[in-house]
Amino acid sequence: MSIVSTLKKQATPPSPLAGRLATQSLLFALGEGTFMAGSAVFFTQVVGLSVVQVGLGLTIAGVASFIAAYPMGRIVDRLGAKRCWAISSAGQGAMFAVWPFIESFQGYLAMAIVMEVIGALGGVAHGAYTIDVLPPQERVNSRAYMYSALNVGFTLGSLLGIIALGPESLTLLMAMPLFTSVVFLFNSFNITRLPDAKHDMRTAEERKVKVPGPGPMRNVGWLATSFFSGMLWTNQVILNVVIPLWLVDKTDAPWVILSLLFGTNTVMCIVLPMAAARGIKDVTTALRAIRISTVFFIISCVITLSTHHTVGLWTILLFFLGHVTLTGAELYLSAASWTFEAELMDPRRRGEYQGAAELSSTLGHVGAPAAFTFLAMTWSTYGWLVIAGLITFAAIAIHPSTAMARRFLERNVPADVLADAAAHAADDADAPVGPPTVDQPAEPGGESPLDGLPESTGDLIR
Repeated sequence: MSIVSTLKKQATPPSPLAGRLATQSLLFALGEGTFMAGSAVFFTQVVGLSVVQVGLGLTIAGVASFIAAYPMGRIVDRLGAKRCWAISSAGQGAMFAVWPFIESFQGYLAMAIVMEVIGALGGVAHGAYTIDVLPPQERVNSRAYMYSALNVGFTLGSLLGIIALGPESLTLLMAMPLFTSVVFLFNSFNITRLPDAKHDMRTAEERKVKVPGPGPMRNVGWLATSFFSGMLWTNQVILNVVIPLWLVDKTDAPWVILSLLFGTNTVMCIVLPMAAARGIKDVTTALRAIRISTVFFIISCVITLSTHHTVGLWTILLFFLGHVTLTGAELYLSAASWTFEAELMDPRRRGEYQGAAELSSTLGHVGAPAAFTFLAMTWSTYGWLVIAGLITFAAIAIHPSTAMARRFLERNVPADVLADAAAHAADDADAPVGPPTVDQPAEPGGESPLDGLPESTGDLIR
């Protein structure tokens, strides 16, 4: 098979609806990527903040998003995921239009908090809608296609941001959030035109009926699975924080290599998600993907720590190999995470489960930037081995936690309801990617434009 035909197959959505949802992912990432590329300059030069104030505001806003995640999940279940997702996108679009008029730290802090809370609503709603509207056999492939589109959008957005920053013009800087505002508002309109998912079709009376049985906060297996997933997603901390610091401080590699490394990650996340997701169709195959992801992560740690002792071209080549293996860990973890969401959540409480997962997964990775930086930069070789050991522990522990989560559902959710959550009919996941016979969707973005780490698992994996 030629390279052209392979790329063409990768560019073909699994279904028409998957293509529409991938468009939402691309639009979201285009808008956010454009603003994020120049956000540091915008906040310091236009708003007039210090670097410390920018960091403090993002930290406080992140805490607000953490607190809001679970209540927002309950709102999504009550009002409907598509409606909440459209409201969030429109709200974020309106807030972006206000950024050029903010002139104080107090105003910046208020904006940051509101945008994070609105983003939390969108992130939960987007995840719930996607799982609800996708037929089981197409969930993983469609979301992999959307993940590719998301990375295309971020790449295009970053390029637009770089173009706007080039002339060092305040006028262009102020235009960046306005451009993002237009994109988000347009995206909100497109969201309203997507088909209703099952839970969006409920009547007002049906929405008021309380779902019987315990919720996700009593599902210890689900909370544990989300926590360990959060630990596994610290591969992004290694990618975006630890490796750049290690390269600059501990090796002789030229700093310009960093931009090439990030480019390698981006290209792989555009081209390879659907290949990594192929064959992942239930919890068993998702756990196999977790094991593959962990092996890639460990190899990356060993390769990266070895660059402390190499020189010249060898250092550069090893950094590229370490980045390739780390991206492999990300791709397989993404596919596994989508399957866990589809199979281990009560279909009647998707929003609530998404909110609970956000809480638990955040606890799993919130301390990683400080801890991993300390371990790698202070303990060097032993530090990298400790990091690899922590990830191995999370990968081992997630196996019994998923079994516990499934047993909880089987005890507390009717069998006919659980059938909707099962993705083991996904024989299509093993088939070559191409248009199926049934229309289905993929995913757009809905997280906050101030987010740093994914993940969420929900954010990033959009």
